[in-house]
Amino acid sequence: MSTSIMLVDDHPLFRQGLRRVLESQEDFDVIMEVADGEEALRLAKQLNPDVILLDINLPHLNGLQITRELKQSHPDIAIIMLTAYHDDEQIFHAIRAGAAAYFPKDVTPRRLVDAIRQVSQGNYVIDDAVLDQPEAASWILQQFDHVAYVDGEPNQMFAPLSPREMEILQHIAKGESNKEVAYSLGISRQTVKNHMTSILRKLAVNDRTQAALYAVKRGWIRLQDKESQS
Repeated sequence: MSTSIMLVDDHPLFRQGLRRVLESQEDFDVIMEVADGEEALRLAKQLNPDVILLDINLPHLNGLQITRELKQSHPDIAIIMLTAYHDDEQIFHAIRAGAAAYFPKDVTPRRLVDAIRQVSQGNYVIDDAVLDQPEAASWILQQFDHVAYVDGEPNQMFAPLSPREMEILQHIAKGESNKEVAYSLGISRQTVKNHMTSILRKLAVNDRTQAALYAVKRGWIRLQDKESQS
């Protein structure tokens, strides 16, 4: 029985390369390619693939947001997150959101193929280790124990942004003031201020510009969404 796979990335050349690698495997079936975050979420719910190869940096919804929502309604779909930005913190956020594996985009074809076979069987691939679900849960707890505290205090870097905070930060990255953000989202200026205080604390940065740059660098938000939505 073949493993059905959905590719989600807004770079056609990268998707084409992925498809070529995967279609060389007799037990893989690439059933859909998607370039947009919102479309990816809709089609994933409709098609229910076995595995999704998901970029973090996407128009409209990022990979972390898609993963969180999709795993609530379709927990059996295995998600492998691919990104150009790779560090321990990003791996933590991805696995905690519900991803089964996380790789930089320069991952070797052989390693990616092996990972797809592992996650399609319900396993997790973290660094070079293959873990079952209890072991993956234990890994997440270990990250809290080892990294999520600094000098005995909670490290807010390990508190991911809420969907509303991500939305506000997207508007901030477009250069909007608190007043403009409030108008765009239909909320009060004080609510925007409260969310910004939470965002700065969680990302451990000093101002809104640093917060926007932090999120853009990691692919959580996209500056070009402003043009694509106009």
